[in-house]
Amino acid sequence: MSSPVLRVGHSPDPDDAFMFHALTHDKIDTGGLKFVHQLEDIETLNQRARRGELEISAISLHAYPHVADKYALLPSGCSMGDKYGPMVVAREGMTIEQLKSKRIAIPGTLTTAFLTLKLLLGEGFEYGVVPFDEILDRVERGEYDAGLIIHEGQLTYANQGLKLVVDLGVWWQDRTGLPLPLGGNVVRRDLGDELLVKISRLLRQSIRHGLEHRREAMDYALKYGRNLDLDLADRFVGMYVNDWTVDYGERGRAAVRRLLGEGAERGYVPALPAVDFVDDGE
Repeated sequence: MSSPVLRVGHSPDPDDAFMFHALTHDKIDTGGLKFVHQLEDIETLNQRARRGELEISAISLHAYPHVADKYALLPSGCSMGDKYGPMVVAREGMTIEQLKSKRIAIPGTLTTAFLTLKLLLGEGFEYGVVPFDEILDRVERGEYDAGLIIHEGQLTYANQGLKLVVDLGVWWQDRTGLPLPLGGNVVRRDLGDELLVKISRLLRQSIRHGLEHRREAMDYALKYGRNLDLDLADRFVGMYVNDWTVDYGERGRAAVRRLLGEGAERGYVPALPAVDFVDDGE
């Protein structure tokens, strides 16, 4: 029997490209498994996961309670904001209280950035969904009062004369003492336990390969670094592909449970009986 082709969904961004480079470019022995890229923005991946379309996918942690019946969380592949994270920026400085009455461009309703913003502001603020790579321009042009930015915009917003209103990763850590878990990788449960474990180990190996062969992986990842030179792209990858990415660890798992628990208490996400991770024995 031929091995299945496993579709791997991830964002066209330097950190995801870095993470999956070895897995999808024959840099590691996959034991005959074939992996192919499916590049989509994170909100599209969240929606595809709700439909169970891809075997493996990066998703926002906000989306996980909506797909937990179909997907299990892998223990590696997390994008963790450790005293940094999604930001709200604006043309002019303002307070959090003032932000509540502003119209905010957001990158998607299932992004963890949006869930965290709701935990900060509560409900009732006005927002519009905008492709993540258009938010800075549309705030700069005055189409929105403020923008919720993810990905490399966190390093480049000042180039467009915009000012930081709040770093949600800093706000979350000051409040909880935990890092902010933003994105994770999931695998479809119907592949069966044996294949889930194999996929989990291979993904961890792919991340380690990138970290151990950093320049090679960075040369590939830079193709997805919009407006980033090598130094900025390397800084961005370092923010979101690191020890947290190799394994959440107990503190990272606690952060996921805290985030989703608070979201459920507010009615922003479905409550889960447990947040389970694939146990690959490593």
